[in-house]
Amino acid sequence: MKALVLEQTKSLAIKEMNVYETCGPDEVRIKIMNVGICGSDVHYYLHGGIGDYIVKEPMILGHEASGVVVETGSEVRNLKAGDRVCMEPGIPDGGSRTSRMGMYNLDPAVRFWATPPIHGCLCETVVHPASYTYKLPVNVSYEEGAMVEPLAIGLQGADKAGISPGDTALVTGCGTIGILTAISALAGGCSRVFISDINTDKLAITEKYRNIEPINLNSEDLYDRIMSETDGWGVDKVFEASGSTAAIKDLHRYACPGGTLILVGIPAGDGSASISITGMQAKELRAETVFRYAHKYDRAVRLIASGDVDVKPLIAAVYPFEKSIEAFDAASDPSSKAVKIQIAMDS
Repeated sequence: MKALVLEQTKSLAIKEMNVYETCGPDEVRIKIMNVGICGSDVHYYLHGGIGDYIVKEPMILGHEASGVVVETGSEVRNLKAGDRVCMEPGIPDGGSRTSRMGMYNLDPAVRFWATPPIHGCLCETVVHPASYTYKLPVNVSYEEGAMVEPLAIGLQGADKAGISPGDTALVTGCGTIGILTAISALAGGCSRVFISDINTDKLAITEKYRNIEPINLNSEDLYDRIMSETDGWGVDKVFEASGSTAAIKDLHRYACPGGTLILVGIPAGDGSASISITGMQAKELRAETVFRYAHKYDRAVRLIASGDVDVKPLIAAVYPFEKSIEAFDAASDPSSKAVKIQIAMDS
């Protein structure tokens, strides 16, 4: 079938790939409709790897997807041909210790789309476990369905933060994950969420959301603004979603005594970053980390369907599959104003 293939660093091609799979008894075959371009896809495209995950042979990209069921296995009861769906891209070993503890996102044997050596979903059809495939309500579009995956990360962050109703929060980084983390923090009970970045265009998008307050780092000092807005106290929750080592170093400054730092973004290179332990100790701050998500997909779908979470303003452009390489070039442009770029497979 036709697929978008990363052949080597900075080299993409639309080509025929022999990746057709038989549909097992507990699986469904899905015709892919929309796929979002994630920061990890861009990183593999530009650098050929992320940490220990190195692309050593041609790999199909993409893991943020929606589609329509075209075939079901003999044991599948919850789905049928014609169902519109989104798919959780990480399939763990259900018998592993982490899975049995409910933390299946931490299963070391997880098979995650577009993570070497596993192919992604930027191809015509995929075979996927029915238990990790979720129906889309009639009022949720394929474009919105492909936003469930990044929203799930935001929900994981909000869950790890332990938000209490009325909490205040700061999110550093105004990309897709940053904005969806801010939205998730509001959905989780925060009353106000500040979000900071240097990209004026992306910050402007957050103005569409009630109770999200953008801070432009080109013209404002982040510490001064947070202290001014909180009467010198600081915010209850600080989410780091940029992966910037400079941002991570200063996180403790913005939190109130007894507050929580939640590390969502992934630093470049070997993933190392410095943070002030004494600064955290002086406020007895709690630190949490996020790695993908667990048990969040169904909640993300329900939030989008309810209208409480609107992901549509984040979708900047949808490219036809034939222009996938152009889409990746646009997503890779550091000066891009786009938050999320998608590819429509059935265009």
